Amino acid sequence: MRAWDYYVDRPSANHGVKRLLPAVAPSASADYTRRAMRKRTHEEQRSIPPPQPDPRLRYRRIVLKLSGEALCGGAGGFGIDAEVLRSVAAELGEVHALGVQIGIVVGGGNIFRGLKGASVGMDRAQSDYMGMLATVMNALALQDALESAGVPTRVQTAIEIRQVAEPYIRRRAERHLEKGRVVIFAGGTGNPYFSTDTAAALRAMEIHADVLFKATKVEGIYDKDPVRFPEAKMFARMTFDRFLADRIGVMDSTAVTLCRDNQLSIRVFKLMTHGNIKRVVFGEPIGTVVTD
Repeated sequence: MRAWDYYVDRPSANHGVKRLLPAVAPSASADYTRRAMRKRTHEEQRSIPPPQPDPRLRYRRIVLKLSGEALCGGAGGFGIDAEVLRSVAAELGEVHALGVQIGIVVGGGNIFRGLKGASVGMDRAQSDYMGMLATVMNALALQDALESAGVPTRVQTAIEIRQVAEPYIRRRAERHLEKGRVVIFAGGTGNPYFSTDTAAALRAMEIHADVLFKATKVEGIYDKDPVRFPEAKMFARMTFDRFLADRIGVMDSTAVTLCRDNQLSIRVFKLMTHGNIKRVVFGEPIGTVVTD
């Protein structure tokens, strides 16, 4: 094959001017093929306009809080379940296609939890920093799954790891969202003693999200544990003050207080019911809304 056969014309966004991008030779290795296709995908993403928003949307810009346990497929599990990851990425791809601007904050409890390290004698700050690194691992896995599903994605970290992700810059994050990219916020707040729930509330307010979604393993907020008490009743709506007074364990009090003080509603719903994320962005009455 001639050297110039490795290049093909691709239309660009610059008024039809063509540019040369690498094509894949028939004899190329599988690894080279994957790398060339991913490079081509990134080049093409630059000229793809963001999806037009569906007129039925109730929420145009959201922040979704995903726990680390959600990625391992069950409470108390370890690692990342590939099938769960693909399922979550596919559903987020459907929501992205509706024109929703999506920010995601991911936890790290499936790999390492800061509080657990502190409970066995580790320094709390050191333990929390290890937990932040766990969230970066989850964010990179989720980014890979989303991009495999055709969704342009960026990872921003609160602690700098420039070789694998961008540092968190608020205006850059907003620009990514405006361009139709999903932004995954990793590393928590970048400070020990603060949970990823608090990071989700903080990022939601910084990027002016319409709502904070908390995806959990149960349908919403109940008056008692629905796993132990089948007769437990779910709340359709709850005030911030009652959430704090009753010490509801779905989110930590710092995150909820932050949302209350800045009038940011929280919607709690079950993640593993397929289609739930799409339903909540349309404003369907599922889960529990926490508001004033």
